[in-house]
Amino acid sequence: MDSVPSSDVRYLRDTVTKAVKIVVTGHFGVGKTTMVGTLSEIRPLRTEETMSQAGAHIDDLTGTRGKTTTTVAMDFGRLTVSDSLVLYLFGAPGQERFLPLWKDMTHGALGALVLADTRRLDASFPVMDLLEERGLPYAVAVNHFDDSPHFAGEEIRESLDLLPETPLVLCDARDRASASAALLALVQYLQTRTAQELA
Repeated sequence: MDSVPSSDVRYLRDTVTKAVKIVVTGHFGVGKTTMVGTLSEIRPLRTEETMSQAGAHIDDLTGTRGKTTTTVAMDFGRLTVSDSLVLYLFGAPGQERFLPLWKDMTHGALGALVLADTRRLDASFPVMDLLEERGLPYAVAVNHFDDSPHFAGEEIRESLDLLPETPLVLCDARDRASASAALLALVQYLQTRTAQELA
């Protein structure tokens, strides 16, 4: 899913008639800010702050070696998919203390892309539980880290207790083609669900 080239991507084209809100979510340190930045055709809005000692006893830094910043509100990016369609990407902060913000952020969203990490798969459950409570469809993208253990897709699907129809893809949030493929899996899933509901 490549964005449509434009001489000036700061502004929306006059031909855009439909905008879709997508939430990029997942647990703390899973790569949401990176994913939004990789996909966005505009300079992404980031609300990252340097991590402090005050948060050291709250934020679990397991598996996040070298992480020095954290999202404190949200990330925001935009991706033009066609002459008429644009996706607005909202990256949610990963700490559980931001759950009320996640609830507000999912309002009006068509779906969510949940990033997961094989080093901490259990940390994905609170995020998926929230999305299921809100009735928001989602796809899961397992983000690659250099020290991540590798598992077969079916093992990950079973560990996350995903429904058979829930898309599960492997991705590298730093790579545009890989991040786009993960987003495309979500968009295709949403299209299929919409078609089934209309049938």
